[in-house]
Amino acid sequence: MQHAFHRALNVAAIAAAMALSQPVFAGNPIKRVDPVYPAEAARAGTTGYVEVEYSVGPDGKVTDVSVVDAKPGRVFVAAAVKAVKQWEFAPGESHGKVKLEFKL
Repeated sequence: MQHAFHRALNVAAIAAAMALSQPVFAGNPIKRVDPVYPAEAARAGTTGYVEVEYSVGPDGKVTDVSVVDAKPGRVFVAAAVKAVKQWEFAPGESHGKVKLEFKL
């Protein structure tokens, strides 16, 4: 009987460790700033997207933004990163990922 208890305790400890190691993803921002469409891209009729990952600090402000994918190349990256850096979330550390579409 005691052996089964220890096995259950080990399973619970492993589950708790796995839960703690999983990233917490940010919910919806309480302040969201939309990216500014680059004028040159608008004039050329260029559309695309930028997918970014970001970290949120304990104060709810975005601390890091990294580009995961962008099409076409670098056309919209600066606008996307600048916008996401201004987002704010409920306080608490977390991570998030978002794909920003640039369409005319």
